[in-house]
Amino acid sequence: MQKIRLYEVTARDGLQNEKTIVSLNHKIDLICALINAGYKDIEVGSFVKPSWIPQLADSDQLIANLPPAPEGVRYWSLIPNMRGLERALDCGVQHIATFMSASETHNRKNVNRTQKESLSSLKHVIETAKEEDMTVRSYISTVFGCPYEGELKLSPTSIPSETLRKIDLSVQIALEHLSFGADCIALGDTTGMANPKLIQIVILKMQEANIPLNKIALHLHDTRGTALANALAGYQSGIRTFDGSTAGLGGCPYAPGATGNAASEDLLNMFNTMGVDTEVDFAKACSAGLMLRNILSKPLPGRYHNYHYAQHSAQAHSKEDATPTKMASNS
Repeated sequence: MQKIRLYEVTARDGLQNEKTIVSLNHKIDLICALINAGYKDIEVGSFVKPSWIPQLADSDQLIANLPPAPEGVRYWSLIPNMRGLERALDCGVQHIATFMSASETHNRKNVNRTQKESLSSLKHVIETAKEEDMTVRSYISTVFGCPYEGELKLSPTSIPSETLRKIDLSVQIALEHLSFGADCIALGDTTGMANPKLIQIVILKMQEANIPLNKIALHLHDTRGTALANALAGYQSGIRTFDGSTAGLGGCPYAPGATGNAASEDLLNMFNTMGVDTEVDFAKACSAGLMLRNILSKPLPGRYHNYHYAQHSAQAHSKEDATPTKMASNS
């Protein structure tokens, strides 16, 4: 049986845009629910400057209060720079994710650095992390289009030269990170601009540069309703690691129009019905979505999540209707 791995980002990428601060206990409950569902890779926090993303300002405290990761489960944290790495090391973090953009404009707006400056900084971060025996995942954002620099356009008969140039830049950034020691490259469709054909072209270009498919993950967004189609195109191209957020929560705070991530339940449902092993208990994953909805007290975008919520609500109402009304005593 074919197998995929789902990298769960709810507690970090999912929550980072939420204005109402989620309590530490609720975050711990959510992460424990994800572990109970069977997710093996869970992004739990971020060591960015607290003023950048207030929702994640308690990451040090969260990591200190999480239960030890069960065997086979990895807690991941986002690291922007050396200061972030130092904080992660102080907290005993073993698995980190770095990030930069394939778009110069988005990189400047996201981290206030040029791409060249980011590469220089991340080289030091990754090499230091590897000296500490840490596992490193490297996000490359805006690989499939940028809210500031535009889409990667395709034509019916050819790939435009500007699109090829931008794809080649993403390939070079990926190669640089691997040369620094990164274990995995996560290709980000930051604002949901990708399409299945573009996914296949980018993956092919990565392969042509001798980047192993088992070192590539897809981080997709469902802004235009194409996340599942793009995930399927990635799977058919040989990708076996996909990022997901419970109930489709999340989006980049520095990418206008970036609505929710690919929903974990949607990905699980698609791959499960294809006969692909996800190693996740689907019912428990759906229950985690209901928990998240209750924590945030609002509807969430995931398609299967909303189907499951409607089914759950209908069953609850049915049980209420079936409960006999207690009659008042005549005595």
